[in-house]
Amino acid sequence: MEIAPEGYQVSAVEDWVRAEVPELTPPFRWTRLEGGHSNLTYQIEDARGQLAVIRRPPQGELLPKAHDMSREWALIKALSSTNVPVPKPFGFCEDPDVTGAWFYIMGMIDGKPLYNSEDTRTLVPEAKRETLAFSFFDALADLHQVDPDAVGLGTLGKRDSYVGRQVKTWYRSWTSSVNGAQYDDDRAHHLQNYFLENLPDQGPIRVVHGDYGLHNCLFGSDCTVAAVVDWEISTLGDPLADLAYALNPWPDPSDQRPITPDAATSLPGFPGRGELAERYAQRTGRDLSNLPYYIAFNRWKTACIVHGVYARYMEGKKSTEGVDLDLLKSRIDLSLELADEAIQKA
Repeated sequence: MEIAPEGYQVSAVEDWVRAEVPELTPPFRWTRLEGGHSNLTYQIEDARGQLAVIRRPPQGELLPKAHDMSREWALIKALSSTNVPVPKPFGFCEDPDVTGAWFYIMGMIDGKPLYNSEDTRTLVPEAKRETLAFSFFDALADLHQVDPDAVGLGTLGKRDSYVGRQVKTWYRSWTSSVNGAQYDDDRAHHLQNYFLENLPDQGPIRVVHGDYGLHNCLFGSDCTVAAVVDWEISTLGDPLADLAYALNPWPDPSDQRPITPDAATSLPGFPGRGELAERYAQRTGRDLSNLPYYIAFNRWKTACIVHGVYARYMEGKKSTEGVDLDLLKSRIDLSLELADEAIQKA
């Protein structure tokens, strides 16, 4: 017996699809998909064998602005007319009477993300790793070439001082976690001052993904990006902050320490961070002379994020079973050290 999909009134959803999405033909076969930041995400197969994906927020009370289906839909819909690889947008329902929440339907992508070195070893032959890396950064460059006003995304977020606002947000996170973590570090405070005192000019505003990584791209059998996914925290901002975040996990011959061995980019065959940054610069025409600043900012931001997680463990708000707290704390120290090193290159 087929289990009813959680959070969906199947008959009502299928009736809505019949009326609003002519490309799909109910009834559907529903299959739960893992991941998706707790959103209720299913693969649906229609009567003709066509595959699509349906997403809605989790059930229950949600934080304001969390799991914003309209935001995700707006991005996928707008970017589908550009060179940015995104799933095909089928339809968006903003009538909560249909199934209790807004939801949208997009095309199913035949591709897989990369989370770790085992994924890379299994899915990406060494001879194809350069292809994958170039495609990954080309897709980001293409995103940062899109004028948000031209595609209807000009009101996606605030337009002023993206990095300045981010620095203040993550510094508040650090200071509010100090007591819980029972751990402070002068470097976190000195770096915050440095970032605010040396804010670079933002340049043209662009859509920033906010979490652009190999885990949020689906790679096809040719090892190129078939689609960029998980746009939940995307906003308007400084594209170089997005670039620096994407570059951080990639090794470079100039690095003083080896990359984490289980990282997806730790295996041989990938270009170095410097070569990838140069490729992005050539594709976008952007001046990367301030890139070390953005690299340092992202390293420091990582320290703030991990510091907050560490505090929740120390306060007993998260189970520490199977968690190496010393290793977690060392990640904070390493991220601050890497931020300091990046500043020396600024």
